[in-house]
Amino acid sequence: MTMAKKKNPFKNLKLDPEEKELLRSLDAGEWKLVDNQEAERKRYQSYARYTLKKLNKNRRVNIRLNEMDLSALRRKAHEEGLPYQSLMASVLHKYVTGRLVEKRP
Repeated sequence: MTMAKKKNPFKNLKLDPEEKELLRSLDAGEWKLVDNQEAERKRYQSYARYTLKKLNKNRRVNIRLNEMDLSALRRKAHEEGLPYQSLMASVLHKYVTGRLVEKRP
């Protein structure tokens, strides 16, 4: 009786360039175990909790917009099925994170 070959569940997984580099590095044996893994895990969990706590805090801001821009923003938000404040926050977030791309004709 022969053993069935295990299927790799990650075979068709799409990886971004950073993930591909991490996988290459791991496969090349460039990673080392850390001493006291449990303490390290807890330390990084506390970093993650702190970061998420900070990220989840929304701050209220006031901004002056000209009437035409506000009307256009509200129209776009209505087309997208969003409150205009959410659309505005999304556009600002994409801009500051470098993910807002200009469409070229």
